[in-house]
Amino acid sequence: MPRPRDATLRQILTVAQMRAAEEELIAGGTAVEALMEIAGRGAGELVRRLAAGRPVTVLCGPGNNGGDGYVIARHLMEHGNAVTVVAARDPATPAAINALGLFTGHVTDAQASVSGDVFVDCLFGSGLTRALPDDLLALLQRLAAAHHRTVAVDLPSGVDSDRGEPLNTGLPANALTIALGAWKHAHWTMPATATMGALRLVDIGVTLRAEAPCLLQRPRFAAPGPDAHKYRRGLLGVVSGNMPGAPILSATAALRAGAGYVKLLQPVLAAVPHASSSTPPAELVVRQGPIGDLLTEPRFAALLIGPGLGRDETARRHLAAVIARAIPTVLDADALVLLGPDLPLKAPTILTPHQGEMAALESAFALSGAGPRHARAAALAKAATATVLLKGPDSVIADPDGAVTVAPRASTWLSAAGTGDVLAGLVASRLAVTGDAPRAAREGLWLHGEAARLCGPAFTAGDLAHAANRALAGAMS
Repeated sequence: MPRPRDATLRQILTVAQMRAAEEELIAGGTAVEALMEIAGRGAGELVRRLAAGRPVTVLCGPGNNGGDGYVIARHLMEHGNAVTVVAARDPATPAAINALGLFTGHVTDAQASVSGDVFVDCLFGSGLTRALPDDLLALLQRLAAAHHRTVAVDLPSGVDSDRGEPLNTGLPANALTIALGAWKHAHWTMPATATMGALRLVDIGVTLRAEAPCLLQRPRFAAPGPDAHKYRRGLLGVVSGNMPGAPILSATAALRAGAGYVKLLQPVLAAVPHASSSTPPAELVVRQGPIGDLLTEPRFAALLIGPGLGRDETARRHLAAVIARAIPTVLDADALVLLGPDLPLKAPTILTPHQGEMAALESAFALSGAGPRHARAAALAKAATATVLLKGPDSVIADPDGAVTVAPRASTWLSAAGTGDVLAGLVASRLAVTGDAPRAAREGLWLHGEAARLCGPAFTAGDLAHAANRALAGAMS
């Protein structure tokens, strides 16, 4: 389990929650100026390491984000860096005015021609809700273009913190973004996160807010006990359909994520694999027969249905039979399109939609589909009484009790056919091992990202499935 401070540093706050956290610190006796000093010096040290002695330009806005910029510039000067400060506007808050007063270097106006190595954007932070004015956008673009690398402090200027959306077009890309106090949703949400470069956090002492989402952490896996056998480690049933390749891929991944026994269940109406690309591996047990007979095995710890299932009436009957079995289940792919309130879930269940499947589920459960991804996932989890793993480049997990987990950006090489089937197999394997749906979703998603990292570039879904056990081995306790 993470230490209390570790959990605090993984929390992700809205603008309102961050303001409340800062107000708590101030009410506890820490002055705004002291908080600015902590944040600015922490950010300044990260900029100093990046600059490695090269000149730095700091753009300061009128608010407290600009005040952070003056502290950063002072810290850099104290350590010998050549610093140019550009004031987009005069300071307008008491803390920013105080920070400017403590800065002994030269401050130039927005009209000056400045170029160099590192440009630090302290124009506006996380509180911005409307587009930058044309003159400030042009200034930001000009300075970013005149430097080799751009660093954003708190958030890149021109980004909506809570939604992760740009408020202007043409915002610069960043080599580094330094979050102050706590992560914000935009740090991990597309499309904003794609422009932020490396992400670092400066701790200013905010406390943990129980309702806040948290960043996905590395799990700890344990080896099977000395008395373990294949059933005790978890028997997983993967239900096939008319397209057998996808469930075979899921089952292949599941074999390498901890489950002791994986069976591929092929109802008699499903197509039988015949091409070599759809031939099950030797260690995968295949059973064929009527769906009702296949599901009578009393030792199933979990089931997976959806990859390659199809969307016809037969597929729907198979889905209904799986749900009626009332054991922990992962629903993926076609099963998500067939699911609705008329098929109420009877056991801990994990839904793994991509964006299109999410829209279908929201329509089926009469949800608006509005709001940030984490809020949409939470609304579906509550409506369906299931754990929701909304997958994509900014994957999130929402539990029925309201808890939300946000995954860091994973390898962009995951944008390949079949990687979603692998994810379903990894999650289902962990569900068979633990019986805990939220935990299985988190562990499976982490394994997915770590396996991708281990694979390197241009891997196939099969490569990803086979890398799962190496990912698991790297997180053994």
